[in-house]
Amino acid sequence: MTSVTGRPPAAGTLASVGGSEIRVLLCDDAPGFRALLRYALADDPDVIVVGEAGDGEAGLAAIGALDPDVVLLDISMPRLQGLDVIGAMRACAPACRIVALSGFTAAEMAAQALARGAHAYVEKGTGVMAIRDAIRAAVGTPERSA
Repeated sequence: MTSVTGRPPAAGTLASVGGSEIRVLLCDDAPGFRALLRYALADDPDVIVVGEAGDGEAGLAAIGALDPDVVLLDISMPRLQGLDVIGAMRACAPACRIVALSGFTAAEMAAQALARGAHAYVEKGTGVMAIRDAIRAAVGTPERSA
């Protein structure tokens, strides 16, 4: 088995011990930020980005078509806001976990996102490790050491 980077999975990762990769959908209106996320997550052998969406409506359509394990969902987007789409995503894909991402501080927005059904909240700018940790926490999979 090889990872999305073409390298064999690192010892102790989900893929190397027979588990499946965590399938992630990126839903953010900023193409540059989605590209940054995709690039940062490509180094993680336990995570595979299965698709991208630029707004809540496209994210809702993609969740049904791609069946991701986790959606990284921006809170502030055009057309259909992240907060407004969380419930619909949970209804159409109850097993999917939602990690809300936002430029708003957790004090400003986390409680609202979690109350609507998000499984985690991460402030943009906290770094890729916080996002990776939130993905793993959302699916209940700790990072495995070698």
